[in-house]
Amino acid sequence: MPLSIYQLSIPTFLRGLAIAGEYCRKASAFCIERGISPSTLIDARLAPDMLTFAGQIQRISDTSKRPTARLAAIDPPRYEDIERTFPELQIRIDKTSDFLRSINPPQLDCAPSRIIESKLPSGGVEHLPAEIYLLTRALPNFYFHLVTAHDILRHMGVSIGKRDYLYLPGEISN
Repeated sequence: MPLSIYQLSIPTFLRGLAIAGEYCRKASAFCIERGISPSTLIDARLAPDMLTFAGQIQRISDTSKRPTARLAAIDPPRYEDIERTFPELQIRIDKTSDFLRSINPPQLDCAPSRIIESKLPSGGVEHLPAEIYLLTRALPNFYFHLVTAHDILRHMGVSIGKRDYLYLPGEISN
């Protein structure tokens, strides 16, 4: 039985959002343990032209809810990018997760027959079949922001590694 658009998107995005939530929890604990201001991590970035940690979490939210809404042919919720604390970032993650959970498989059943319009960095537009859009644009973009959030925290000294990226707490034992 082939995988459905629902199976390829919703569980994948929810898992990544849960990992992003763990990153926020670990970053907050790191700040408390080290006695540093949370803004030190929230405003950290890998390079001057890249988004901050907060910006990466906001894009993780956007790059999961917007593509899924496109695939379901519905409007995504709009969130202002105003989060400045770890609890606010977690609320954003939770709202995004709730939105994704509100989408059921039948809403995505018709997705394979849809052509998704995607804007290119050059300003042009491409039209892709839903599966191609999900696999070559939406998921790679989502994972780019998830791994960049990981890398920012790692660069700032937070004790996270490959296991934190691949597994949620309780999924593996040492």
